[in-house]
Amino acid sequence: MSIACCAFMLVAMDVYQGSDAEARVMYGVITGMGFIGGGAIVKESGRAMGTANAAGIWLTGAIGLSVAYRRYEIAIVLSLIGFLIFQFGSYLKRRHES
Repeated sequence: MSIACCAFMLVAMDVYQGSDAEARVMYGVITGMGFIGGGAIVKESGRAMGTANAAGIWLTGAIGLSVAYRRYEIAIVLSLIGFLIFQFGSYLKRRHES
């Protein structure tokens, strides 16, 4: 998904070259990623599950947009933070619940 978001923005940047249409493409990508992420959330037995997946999907879109705008430092920081959260988040969650 990150590559697809980057591709959409690269095409928009090339075609629209800084116009308002470029911003609308970015808003569309952000909205679309949120919509896809929302589909990952499932309510089961009174609990919402999949919120981490939804956040990860949205994060992937943000990384793609960052790369498209050549803001590699932002993409790297987002990637590292996302990796750390997904690696150690479940441990912290279990620790907090007990």
